[in-house]
Amino acid sequence: MFCYQCEQTVQGTGCTKVGVCGKNEDIAGLQDTLIIALKGIAAYAYHARELGAVSEEVDSFFEKALFTTLTNVNFDLESYVELLLKAGEINYKVMEMLDRAHVERFGTPEPTKVQVGTKAGPGIVVTGHDLLDLYELLKQTEGTGINVYTNGELLPAHAYPAFKKFSHLVGNYGGAWYKQKEEFEAFSGAIVGTTNCVLIPKDSYRDRMFTTGVVRLPGVTHISDRNFKPVIEKALSLPPLPEAPGPTTTTGFHHQAVLQHLDRIVDLVKVGKIRHFFLVGGCDGARAARKYYTEFVQKLPKDCVILTLGCGKYRFNYLDLGEIEGIPRLLDMGQCNNAYSAIRVAAALAEAFGCSVNELPLSLVLSWFEQKAVAILLTLFYLGIKDIRLGPTLPAFLTPNVLKLLQDKYNIQPITTPDEDIAAILG
Repeated sequence: MFCYQCEQTVQGTGCTKVGVCGKNEDIAGLQDTLIIALKGIAAYAYHARELGAVSEEVDSFFEKALFTTLTNVNFDLESYVELLLKAGEINYKVMEMLDRAHVERFGTPEPTKVQVGTKAGPGIVVTGHDLLDLYELLKQTEGTGINVYTNGELLPAHAYPAFKKFSHLVGNYGGAWYKQKEEFEAFSGAIVGTTNCVLIPKDSYRDRMFTTGVVRLPGVTHISDRNFKPVIEKALSLPPLPEAPGPTTTTGFHHQAVLQHLDRIVDLVKVGKIRHFFLVGGCDGARAARKYYTEFVQKLPKDCVILTLGCGKYRFNYLDLGEIEGIPRLLDMGQCNNAYSAIRVAAALAEAFGCSVNELPLSLVLSWFEQKAVAILLTLFYLGIKDIRLGPTLPAFLTPNVLKLLQDKYNIQPITTPDEDIAAILG
């Protein structure tokens, strides 16, 4: 990068000539962390705004936070840490705002079994995070004979009452974002990308892929004003999909659905039927090391309950983990922004047991990949959550000094092996 103070190109994330430009690698790393988190917060705020929900507090924070990253503005390490915690607070408020906007527009999610695979007939698969895009497409495809499928982070849409009225929303196709090139190539219908987590397509399906909203891809037709007529025409012109059902998975464990059973859950903990809760979720990715999360869930004792969210759940959401006296052992809470629901459940459990969240029999084992995950991690720090295990690696933009600060204050730890981590957590 070019240092405007030293007027020369410097290596790494920033100039280390403290005293010349005053900016060292720790400050540069914190600036990177803040900017990355702001990207994630902006995505949630954008979705909320599309549904009519806005916040002056959120908007003003963007101005202040970005201003502090300008040249010769802020070289103070402690104040940057405070800014990161403030970003975590703002992200929590944005997730709350987006959750409220989703519920007001689409109803309160409820546990829903979702068919995986395809049904015979023409089809459209929709990927990304934008529920409003999916809803408008479903309205426009009614009566056309086209089956619509969710992909990736849109799987939780099936749990909202407003989406249940569309009988042609028939199931979920595929898994996490990094599998798109193979899975979309095998899907003979039309494809719509609504937000981030969309890959540049192969030539084999580029002509039947469409984007909407902020998404743009080279050589791919863009839809404006949510007019999906070109997508519908393309889907009807393509070969029909086969009848190829797969397993089922269950989603929709919104905090309101879970908290209806709070007394029952508390009783099961008190009598020893539920020993521990694990939040295992976050982003997925292609690295082989991410098989850790599948193995971790598989190896957990049968008296443990797993909360999950984000596309990281595709590592294990096909598993039949059974129940504990009517309480499912695997509770899919939704998209990554539904970390808000997980926080609400943890807070309710802490209140019920008269303790802090850190004193609960609850452990967070998270996978991270992109900006939203960073924003959520900062939210957890803002809330004072400790002992988080993070993987498959720790973020590279955390310099050794900053990482030590986080480890000293929050005891953030890298994952090791499933066996070692389960033993350390459960004793």
